[in-house]
Amino acid sequence: MHNRVRDIVIVGGGTAGWMAAAVLARRLARGFGAIQVVESADIGIIGVGEATIPPIRLFNNALGIDEDEFLRKTRGTLKLGIEFRNWSKPGREYFHPFGAHGTRLEQVSLHQDWLKLRHMGDTSSFEEYSLNTVAARLGRVAAAPDDSLSPVFAYAYHFDAALYAGYLRGYAEARGVERLEGKVVDVELRAEDGFIRALRLQDGRLLSADLFIDCSGFRGLLIEQALKTGYEDWTQWLPCDRAVAVPCESAGALTPFTRSTAREAGWQWRIPLQHRIGNGYVYCSRFIGDDEAAATLLANLDGKAQAEPRFLRFTTGRRKKFWNKNCIALGLASGFLEPLESTSIHLIQKGLTHLLNLFPNRECAPTLVDEFNRLAIGEYERIRDFIILHYKATAREDAPLWRYCSSMDIPEALAYKIRQFTGSGRVVKYGSDLFASPNWIAVFMGQEIWPERYDTLVDQREVAAVRANLERVRETLHRAAEAAPLHETYLARHCAHDG
Repeated sequence: MHNRVRDIVIVGGGTAGWMAAAVLARRLARGFGAIQVVESADIGIIGVGEATIPPIRLFNNALGIDEDEFLRKTRGTLKLGIEFRNWSKPGREYFHPFGAHGTRLEQVSLHQDWLKLRHMGDTSSFEEYSLNTVAARLGRVAAAPDDSLSPVFAYAYHFDAALYAGYLRGYAEARGVERLEGKVVDVELRAEDGFIRALRLQDGRLLSADLFIDCSGFRGLLIEQALKTGYEDWTQWLPCDRAVAVPCESAGALTPFTRSTAREAGWQWRIPLQHRIGNGYVYCSRFIGDDEAAATLLANLDGKAQAEPRFLRFTTGRRKKFWNKNCIALGLASGFLEPLESTSIHLIQKGLTHLLNLFPNRECAPTLVDEFNRLAIGEYERIRDFIILHYKATAREDAPLWRYCSSMDIPEALAYKIRQFTGSGRVVKYGSDLFASPNWIAVFMGQEIWPERYDTLVDQREVAAVRANLERVRETLHRAAEAAPLHETYLARHCAHDG
């Protein structure tokens, strides 16, 4: 008992720091010890408006957060998926929905039925068989569809990242977390084992703890600057290394989806919130300058810009270890995967899940550390490959970036996955992939990677029966989507802003 972890210091606030503080305050007993968050008002956070994926709902539910209150406080909206424009070729668009295609989860081979009809000359869109896609195109949401369709429906959120961090700060402080204003200027290591002993703040205060969580952003103040953990660079597969972001006034319908538009040297995001739209251009500095990137972004806004453009520089990749000694890195301190599939907050969430499942004593046993790193590295690499697919699967030849991406070598695990899909329409699974078969199918076919053949088991049924089943599914989903409320109506009913 005397060897258990009693005090935890979290360096950095923002989304990662306050997510960590909130979860630890919720899960650890009040008599546990001290949980302190050190942050400085002089150091800004990266958050520029966040898009998420459905597991964020599990995180909020685990904290006991009321969804309507959360949406009010963060000016949030619902997200049914991502619309991709110009990725496979200019003028072409597709939708990557949350949830499965079809009307029930066991219908995992629905795309095989559709592929058979396609081989026979049918020209219908596979997107017609996704409830999320049909609803999103209509600007409608169904956060609680009827029981028969709930297994194939999923949603996430868009929200203001700074407001979300503030919301979680209030939650954590109400449960005993202490916020300390200050800058860390020195990290003291123990001579005997290299563990972090204490942090020295600019005003001279010394903070000791048993466990340290690094949420200091790209700097990696503890995990890299102090512990020299090392970094694995993935820019050979994901060459974008800059981003410029700016909010703008809302205009038009409040779309229940994120939009990603491929541009000459990268891609532009569009994230609709209740009070504004978040926008950014992720680009490769080898092919475009900062000024031109900012001009491109500003020329493609829905409304008037509300601030000056903010520039970010990054190196896509990850720390060689996410847990080193008695330090765990979360958020940007752990690595960076561009926000193409909105995975940044999810990776924070997963890191916290692994921490709680592998919670250490003061010794931070190597077996726990190794398992944490094995799980985290595997998750990062599988998400990395899914993002690489978007770049690799392009027929664009109109700009150097896209010519580079279409011809570049890719990780073998991804290459194998592509070969399997093109050969039979099947999606290879690697353990507990975040992105399941429906996600891969949506991107494969959305970017025009077509299977050479379909599953021969489909031939065991009459063509007329296959056609009739697909039409029944399509009609069921369209009726459900058309009966759902408009996005604005849903928000006005459930979470009208209270201030």
